[in-house]
Amino acid sequence: MRRRQFLLHTAGLSGASALGLTACSSDGDATTLKLLVASYDESVGSSIGDQWSGLIAAFEKAHPSVKIDMERVPFNKLDRTLARRVKDGDAPDIAQSNVFAPYAKDGKLYSASDLFEIRTEADFTRSYAEAGSVKHIQYGVPFLASTPRLFYNKALFKQARITAPTSWDELVSAAQALKALGVKTPYGLQLGPEAAEDEMLSWLLADGGGFAGLTSYDFNTEGNVRTLTWLRDELVGAGLAGANPAGLNRTDAYAQFMKGQIGMLVAHPVLMSAADKYRFPYAHTAFPRRQGGAAAPIGLSDWLMAFRQNGNGEASGTFLSYLYGRKSAKAYGGGQAALPVTSSASAALRADSAQRPLWKFIDQMPQAQFQPVNLLSWPMVRAAIRKEIGAAVMKGGSPRAVLESLDMAAAQAEL
Repeated sequence: MRRRQFLLHTAGLSGASALGLTACSSDGDATTLKLLVASYDESVGSSIGDQWSGLIAAFEKAHPSVKIDMERVPFNKLDRTLARRVKDGDAPDIAQSNVFAPYAKDGKLYSASDLFEIRTEADFTRSYAEAGSVKHIQYGVPFLASTPRLFYNKALFKQARITAPTSWDELVSAAQALKALGVKTPYGLQLGPEAAEDEMLSWLLADGGGFAGLTSYDFNTEGNVRTLTWLRDELVGAGLAGANPAGLNRTDAYAQFMKGQIGMLVAHPVLMSAADKYRFPYAHTAFPRRQGGAAAPIGLSDWLMAFRQNGNGEASGTFLSYLYGRKSAKAYGGGQAALPVTSSASAALRADSAQRPLWKFIDQMPQAQFQPVNLLSWPMVRAAIRKEIGAAVMKGGSPRAVLESLDMAAAQAEL
């Protein structure tokens, strides 16, 4: 939730983010959908509710046979609220969540092919559509998508006479130069419990590793041990990642970067809005592979899903098709807080010179690699990663022991 507060307080939200939930009803011949999505802190300056109100008003004008009601659930209560309502037999028609796989497994969701025409379904960025799939059928519709890059402080880099790193050796050299300048945390290694799995996966992918093999989790591999050992010895042990990377959360890392206390870090495009607001000197580049070149980027997304319970698949499909249509997707699916998740909207933003700051992020979305969000056990495994992974890279830490522990936790979660 703290990550969300930072994202929204600093950048607002150009994309859709807050639908609601009320009882399903009928107004004459009109079908009223019940919709459940996140709400955010009211102190956020961007008029999230107004944006959605405008979208819904335009939709209802174009489709008078479908009405939309709204209730907002705080983001940090969203998944629990949805799970409880589904269990109680009060499933919404459409909901936002971090979790879709359990509902898909239980046969509670419409598939994307049930909801969209072929043209619209095929328009989703393939990497995100695949991440939203269970057994090769898409149930999770990507929403509030993002992909990070390596941000760095241009002023500090200029002062240290260094350039953006393109390999891990260059990253270490840059971090050493920043340390010589007195930078408190040359590289912001974000292994605190807020989003440690994102930072970890960025490094593992950059060294040919990852979280899973072909059919199951596979943490304890020689490649993953090699990666974490390098982080422990070459980055953390050398004093290049601050005093306590195991406790550094994303929200705090972003704030420290803006204060000049962190020289470089993995960050999402939303950080640009805060930096631009304060005219902070930053740039970003692809996260480097160990031996050089651009690493496979990670992809992140919330998900929308449509529930079967009320039998409103046609109306739900009509609304979602409007939301992800070629015109709406650009207006409501882009911006520095949420990247577009359709090829047509990406192309439109990519052709708009005013959106130039987003181009590099958009360009890497098709190559994005995801955490195993389509596995029922992922929430439990993610919790284990957040709890344990930081210890692997601290002084005296044992990468292999931690990875073995994660494999055991994954096996238990799978059971």
